[in-house]
Amino acid sequence: MDFKKFLYEQLFLTLPYPTADHSGQTIIVTGANVGLGLEAARHFTRLNADKVVLGVRNLEKGEAAKKSIEETTKRKGVVEVWQLDLTSYESTKQFVKRAESLKRLDTVVENAGIATRDYRVAEDNEATITTNVVSTYLLGLMILPKLRETGTNFNITPRLVIVSSEVHAFTSLPERSSANIFKTLNDKETANMGDRYNVSKLLEVLYTRELAARTKESGKPEVIINYLNPGLCHSSLGRELRNWAFYIIKALLARSTESGSRTLVHAAEAGPETHGQYLSNCCISEPSAFVRSGEGAEAQKRVWNELSQKLERIQPGIMRNV
Repeated sequence: MDFKKFLYEQLFLTLPYPTADHSGQTIIVTGANVGLGLEAARHFTRLNADKVVLGVRNLEKGEAAKKSIEETTKRKGVVEVWQLDLTSYESTKQFVKRAESLKRLDTVVENAGIATRDYRVAEDNEATITTNVVSTYLLGLMILPKLRETGTNFNITPRLVIVSSEVHAFTSLPERSSANIFKTLNDKETANMGDRYNVSKLLEVLYTRELAARTKESGKPEVIINYLNPGLCHSSLGRELRNWAFYIIKALLARSTESGSRTLVHAAEAGPETHGQYLSNCCISEPSAFVRSGEGAEAQKRVWNELSQKLERIQPGIMRNV
């Protein structure tokens, strides 16, 4: 990473304030009870969205977020709070089932995620992998048909947005040296939890790139799929890291939560030129050198194959949605 560029972007770059009208739209934002998700949902509500669904693990906190949005935007009857626990495949499936009943669904912003150094198991993986990767794409692939249906019925181009991070560049997925990447990631004895959040974000980048390429070739109605870096922001993410250096850097350099949320809104509004692209500072950017390398391309295929097989076991037939 170019540290001087990072400092400039964090301290001096002003991201564009969202102004586009979202009248008539239904938008889902996951991880929306706090942080970037909450502020993005606040923007969408302010910008006249017809319905904004907050996907949250804790309904009480979700209701508090709803109240905050209503108070600041002076719009009631727009925000809905739905339960979504990405550590549970069943919760993720039930969330999608509920979304399928919506009249329309224009945009899904997958923002929910965790960062922790503690090894714990959720479903059949270490919890970071289940939350940030497996359930993220379980939701994304299951909801693709609803997005396409909306595109066809309302003559619009829907969006699927994955909130990734620039920290994907901090790792080259050392687990790829093993025969099975996900099996190795889930081995408690060898798990490198200090690198785990970085790895989860790299897995997002690799899988999203392949997913975007394959949906483009499918001949099915278009859904713009992109992934973004919000930059280092003040948020609750990282509260479990117990890393004083991280806390100090965050205190000195982090963007405001509202400023970082502008990157989520930008991605949700961006055009077809962003399909399959990495967005940073509200612009198309290049992902890490590893992602663009031959080794990265090989890793991308392996991650696609392994994760797709896992998703098919969790939800038979899901890969036909691609």
